[in-house]
Amino acid sequence: MAGINSVGRVMIPVSDQDQAIAFYTEKLGFKLTADTPFGEGERWVEVTPAGGGAALALVPPRGETQTGRMTGVALDTDDATAVQAELKGKGVDVDAETMGGDGTVPLLFFMRDPDGNSLMVVQMSL
Repeated sequence: MAGINSVGRVMIPVSDQDQAIAFYTEKLGFKLTADTPFGEGERWVEVTPAGGGAALALVPPRGETQTGRMTGVALDTDDATAVQAELKGKGVDVDAETMGGDGTVPLLFFMRDPDGNSLMVVQMSL
């Protein structure tokens, strides 16, 4: 379709934007790329992976967007095993085991943010 060039951001519902900013920047190494007040006491918050790509918009839960769900977000890495060990060492809730890596499905694991939102970390071959 004309005019659509990329995925710009994915909304992740969070109960506490400051706690979410700390998690995504300190634990995952994302950069805070937007923190703008709007409306009556609300904020638009975005974090972006250090290597670029689509941002995650950390939004208050509303209607259908509740915390504690599978986000459908897959984060790419060159070394899933190393990232899993590093995140576990930082106290992040990660799966105990990786899965895949058998040649049909890439090596991957799931992790959860402080609100229980699940994100997949996938080892992508270069």
